[in-house]
Amino acid sequence: MDKVNEGRRMEAGAAAWLETQGVRILHRNFRSHSGEIDLVGNDGDCLVFFEVKYRTGRACGPPEAAVTPAKQRRICRVSDFYRIRYRIPAGQQIRYDVVAAFLLPDRPDGIGIRWIRDAFPYHTGASAGDL
Repeated sequence: MDKVNEGRRMEAGAAAWLETQGVRILHRNFRSHSGEIDLVGNDGDCLVFFEVKYRTGRACGPPEAAVTPAKQRRICRVSDFYRIRYRIPAGQQIRYDVVAAFLLPDRPDGIGIRWIRDAFPYHTGASAGDL
């Protein structure tokens, strides 16, 4: 399986798993001119922006390590666009979570999940490295 299809499979697996945890998925692969958010959902009363990260091996560290400060800022910019587009009230509770997906051959779907709630805070502005 190629890298793009494997990534899509991991995102689909992460979304399915989150739903078993009570998350209602609202959007998948939400895009704006600033980038993309993998999943947007409701966890109770909280609007959550999920970044799904997948790694095939341990050589590069855990999947969540790939959510760098620059990536966090991009996700926050896209979340701003999402909140404007869908008229999310200013008082809405918002959270940024990371879902680390990895291969687990002993599971029927072959996917292991680690859900990191409140993985990073809201970041404002952009740095030169984001542009």
